[in-house]
Amino acid sequence: MERIDIKVNDFIFDCRTSGNSDNELVIFLHGFPESSFMWINLMQDISALGFYCVAPNMRGYSEAARPKGKKHYTIDKLVQDVLDLAKAIGKEKFHLVTHDWGAVVGWQALGNHSGKILSFTSLSIPHIKAFAYAITNDAEQQKKSRYIKNFQIPFLPEMGIRKNDFKLFRKLWKHSSAEEVDDYLSIFRNKNALTAALNYYRANHKLFKQTNVGVIETPTLFIWGKKDLAVGAVSVAQSHQYMKGYYKFVELDTGHWLIQTKYDEIKAEVEEHLLKFMTT
Repeated sequence: MERIDIKVNDFIFDCRTSGNSDNELVIFLHGFPESSFMWINLMQDISALGFYCVAPNMRGYSEAARPKGKKHYTIDKLVQDVLDLAKAIGKEKFHLVTHDWGAVVGWQALGNHSGKILSFTSLSIPHIKAFAYAITNDAEQQKKSRYIKNFQIPFLPEMGIRKNDFKLFRKLWKHSSAEEVDDYLSIFRNKNALTAALNYYRANHKLFKQTNVGVIETPTLFIWGKKDLAVGAVSVAQSHQYMKGYYKFVELDTGHWLIQTKYDEIKAEVEEHLLKFMTT
């Protein structure tokens, strides 16, 4: 595992990498509130199969890619970061493995730039339109997504999150190692980083009702934990109708933090998916 800086336009992304850069590229996108650290074990296992794995600390999480103001965190800019990152690495096409907000970015990238993506893996998050349907029509999902509305308030969410040395986040990280938690805190203890991460919600709160993502033909693996605290069953059921190419859905008996709680199952499924659609 190596940490490198990758310059993308005016930004520099702090990236973890594993494998030979001549190999087929797999980009890993983390969610909230995490970092590229979540992917370390999986990247090492996947790179051993002959892939080049790169996981950026995404916009707002990398110190040198942290513009101020929510306007800089709209979904189109987050997607463009991924495309530009691949270009900076020297790859025209790549595989995409994602979780949480990384998966939202991934679905949008898939909808608008499918020709660039060889295969897609989403952990926890269903198709954006399916999620939109659930938020609009399903009481359970509305309850699960209440925090998104709360995050729209300026300043107060940051204060609540930082209270008692990030007690709220530490509850979410209860399945993470001490080293992993330390890595996350090294980012979120920066006032601007925490606001930047919340700006994903503030800049895109209308995304699910306005998304242009439709039918997906790219080979897709979708893994969901049926005890997920943020994503209910209605959105997952609705998601399947949009998948018109190769599609595999895996339901696990766990919650939102799939990598930390069901690593062996995740590893097996992602490895199988990537090898199936490896082009070299």
